[in-house]
Amino acid sequence: MTTSSVTLPRPTHRGSSAVTGLAIAVASALAFSSSGPFVKPLLDGGWSLAAVLLVRMGLAALLLSPALVRAIRRQRGFVRRHGLLIVSFGLTAVAGCQLFYFAAMQRMPVAVALLIQYIAPVLIVIAVWVRTRRSPSKAVLIGSVVAMAGLVLVVDISGARFDLLGTIFALCAAVCAAAYFVIAGRAGDDLPPLALAAGGLLTGTLLMGVLVLTGALPFAAPSITVSLAGLELPGILPLLWVGAVATTVGYALGVIAVPLIGSRLASFVGLSEVLFALGFAWLLLGETPAPIQFAGGALILAGVVLVRMDAGSPIEQKTETASIPVVPAP
Repeated sequence: MTTSSVTLPRPTHRGSSAVTGLAIAVASALAFSSSGPFVKPLLDGGWSLAAVLLVRMGLAALLLSPALVRAIRRQRGFVRRHGLLIVSFGLTAVAGCQLFYFAAMQRMPVAVALLIQYIAPVLIVIAVWVRTRRSPSKAVLIGSVVAMAGLVLVVDISGARFDLLGTIFALCAAVCAAAYFVIAGRAGDDLPPLALAAGGLLTGTLLMGVLVLTGALPFAAPSITVSLAGLELPGILPLLWVGAVATTVGYALGVIAVPLIGSRLASFVGLSEVLFALGFAWLLLGETPAPIQFAGGALILAGVVLVRMDAGSPIEQKTETASIPVVPAP
């Protein structure tokens, strides 16, 4: 088994495909961002993390499974050619990202864990830099700094204490988040994006099932009532939203968007998930954002614009498509 770089033909980053890709990426971030505010009351009400993730991943995998079945039927040897990449996506972008993030959250403030996880765009920039030995443009470097500065303002880390193990978990979550964008960038005609998402979610679901059955993670799913936007609702309703909408739509649109605009730009657009999450928390949980968080949001958007300015250059396209190695099936 050898390691090689895969350069997939992709649409130009200019024109209607770029606009479409950006719109889809933003919609994906919007879908993902509703998960936290809907899940938080469940965890506060006694649901275990394993129970939430198992239902969330399982429902999304079920809804997207027709795409995987269709791809397997249409392409002879589909599992042999793409199975390793799909499993890698499930272990990193689906299960790993969430497990490492929540493990970090248990040892450090949520804001700090979130901040570290969302350095994923910078990790992609560094990975491409190291792999190609070509330094990013000034627009990308400045955009990275501006976006990260905005993220620090949006995420309140005042009074946080350093925890080594928690930091390691959060960094692992960041690597897994970066893997989401890198692997999704490999999707195309040969590996349909929705088949990749479905296979990854199925892998994540199976992993969670094994962890629950072996007792590695506790399972608790009590019948509770939660309060959202002033309404008292059965706990299962927000969980159904998280599985059927936030997770299914988020992953489906995300893997479609990345090949259209590239892994790097998509990862920066993904930072908008933090901004949307603030809005959902405001509407559903009554958590009003501070003025400095709005300023941070403006900086994140400015950083995305700077990275987008460089997205159409021939040098950028050559650098990104040659970027990160993958391990093909034997």
